[in-house]
Amino acid sequence: MKINGIAYRSVWLDEDQWSVRIFDQTRLPWLVEQIRLTTWQEAAHAIRSMQVRGAPLIGAVAAYGVALAMRTAPEALDAVLEALNETRPTAINLRWALDRQRARLHNLPIEARAAAAYAEAAHIADDDAETCRRIGENGLPLLQEIAAKKGRVNVLTHCNAGWLATVDWGTALAPIYMAHDAGLDIHVWVDETRPRNQGAALTAFELGAHGVKHTVIADNAGGHYMQHGEVDIVIVGTDRVTRTGDVANKIGTYLKALAAHDNGVPFWVALPHSTLDMRVRDGVAEIPIEERSGAEVTEMTGRTADGRIETVRVVAGGSAAANPAFDVTPARLVTGLITERGRCAANEGALLAMYPEKA
Repeated sequence: MKINGIAYRSVWLDEDQWSVRIFDQTRLPWLVEQIRLTTWQEAAHAIRSMQVRGAPLIGAVAAYGVALAMRTAPEALDAVLEALNETRPTAINLRWALDRQRARLHNLPIEARAAAAYAEAAHIADDDAETCRRIGENGLPLLQEIAAKKGRVNVLTHCNAGWLATVDWGTALAPIYMAHDAGLDIHVWVDETRPRNQGAALTAFELGAHGVKHTVIADNAGGHYMQHGEVDIVIVGTDRVTRTGDVANKIGTYLKALAAHDNGVPFWVALPHSTLDMRVRDGVAEIPIEERSGAEVTEMTGRTADGRIETVRVVAGGSAAANPAFDVTPARLVTGLITERGRCAANEGALLAMYPEKA
């Protein structure tokens, strides 16, 4: 995708062909800054601090973190894999990517691990970009059908599931980009996505850079627009999908699904194969939900009128804050899943038919 007309991926090798470049997503949209990663510890910090976020991108950066470690300490493979796996607990793509590196490297001679790790990380990144492109192709007909009936398409999305959350294209936003590029009259309601405001900061930044019409709304406004017929479809991404079709995504997604169900609005979830966790059946009971710092709730960062970027407290002093980063939407509330292989219902039979090799 593009920033100021220049095509980027969200992770790539630097000119030296060994260090890794990412965008610092904690600085967007105010500043577009790149970070150069040179050690696996820096990669782990980038994931933990949310300089990179989004389940597919976390997996790709972790894979490159392994490659960085293999340059200098190939004998430490198991310790590095364990440390990287502990950076974020909810997104299954992280463990998926690390398992890929483990399988590729574990039986190799020490001296062969670095080259193999870089090759595997590149393959993971390329696979994610192509997977997301296909998700876009498979989700596009949903938007074309609405456009054929209504003319304009109003989509609501939550959090950021665009190219900043993946290696390229995105998951939930990929069909939207393709619809825009195909000339459809498409408009996106962008949930702000408290407490880190990934919608207001990142999704709005992406859509604006691509020229897609959008409006940022408060997290609590989605149901109102659904009641008044101003949302035709909801498309969100996900950090983990269970064998039975339950969906873990950014906190607040469950409430959007409830509102969509109550108002007869289709609720679709876009995901790559790496987000499936076929070992889990009950998402609410079994998916670990990351609890992040309460400071993300009590404080907000923004740009002042004179251009300074400042962090201010927005909660009364002495008040405690809880901050679960994700919630789980039961499969019964999900209209369907958009994958790189096509669309399917959110249930075990449909998922196994789509991915029989994961049985």
